[in-house]
Amino acid sequence: MMSRAGLASSLLLAGTLAGGAAAVRAQEPAPLPRPADLSADEWRSNVKGTQEFQRRLKEELEAAKGDRAKLTSLLVETTARIQNVERQLMDLEARVGTLDRNAERIRASLVARKDVLAEVLAALMRMGRQPPPALLMRPDDALDAVRSAILLGALLPELRVEAETLAADLSDLTRTRTELMAARTTLTLLRNSLEEDRGRLSALVEERQRRQAEDNPLQSADKAQATSLARTSGDVHDLVTRLETEVAPSARAADAAKSAPAAAPGAKADPAALKNTARLAPAMAFSEAKGLLPLPVAGVSLKGFGAADAVGGHEKGVTFATRPGAPVSAPADGWVVYAGPFRSYGQLLIINAGGGYHILMAGMERITVELGQFVLTGEPVAVMSGAPNSPAPRAVANGDKGSGAAIGQPQLYVEFRKDGVSIDPAPWWVVTDRQKVRG
Repeated sequence: MMSRAGLASSLLLAGTLAGGAAAVRAQEPAPLPRPADLSADEWRSNVKGTQEFQRRLKEELEAAKGDRAKLTSLLVETTARIQNVERQLMDLEARVGTLDRNAERIRASLVARKDVLAEVLAALMRMGRQPPPALLMRPDDALDAVRSAILLGALLPELRVEAETLAADLSDLTRTRTELMAARTTLTLLRNSLEEDRGRLSALVEERQRRQAEDNPLQSADKAQATSLARTSGDVHDLVTRLETEVAPSARAADAAKSAPAAAPGAKADPAALKNTARLAPAMAFSEAKGLLPLPVAGVSLKGFGAADAVGGHEKGVTFATRPGAPVSAPADGWVVYAGPFRSYGQLLIINAGGGYHILMAGMERITVELGQFVLTGEPVAVMSGAPNSPAPRAVANGDKGSGAAIGQPQLYVEFRKDGVSIDPAPWWVVTDRQKVRG
């Protein structure tokens, strides 16, 4: 027969379960407010915030007026900040996805077991409220009570295990919901920061291109000639060769690249040289920049150099999954020799980095630099699509489980070439602390 201690323990577990369930209900996140739900004070606060942002942006542009180095510094810093926030968002969105799946798994487990547990706990609670009947006055009732007690006594150990498991599940669900609320709050803050910086970057890029048009106006005939060559060239090597000999801005860029710093035997590049935003030529020879170049986007590698491709060959470059609308930065100093559509590449950007090296980037929605323009490492040169370019389902590539990048997200293709031959870009990328942690 069940002891009073066993019954009390089971009732205590029942109370724990009920309290846990109440806590979970109390921590359900409130829905995000829709614009129509905002009060007048909140709308005024939003407008005031927008006005403050516009004021700060105007001050930044005024401070950089006539100062190319200052404007370029703002461009590089803003792009780097956006890419850092995008990396945080990718990690956090993946974390939210994991927490959501965990919460759903726990809820499903609770639902699957609630009926059986409710019946047994109800019986235990009834026994606690109703004392056993008198043996002499109501023997039939007493016999039923004894039989029930014997049955419940046999079930009690199993019941305790089930109840303790359920209590642990409720505790996990409460913790998960708390983490979800904190993560979603952080997501909102990061997204607001990203939106503001994207607005700032757009204004800075517009100002840069306005100055570029004033100082080095691109002739419509040169642009038309480059477009025509792109339509009639058979491959990228043919396109680059013709551009750098037949189109004036590209030819000037190629000539400038030939006078770029040459690699010195045994010399080591100075990373500090990349911080000089007033430079008008590469800070170092491209071959000396190994281990110093930042990735052009915040994203996850989907396809590596040399991997098997879909037509039985091998990848000549690397492909990154990015967030929609992500800014694309120049991986290295160099001159733009082509910016526009080309065959299956879509929008193609080609940068001459000097020393016979060219950098190709494709998959962007919009290119924000012009033929002949000199760009610095980390300077924004394009923008990714605001929507996925593939309907593929969400999937993490190359074992990067912390990022949550999706194959269905916009994809940037990057290829390094030396004298027209594709080379592995891996030795050039800088290894960040984030990559060290992930191995």
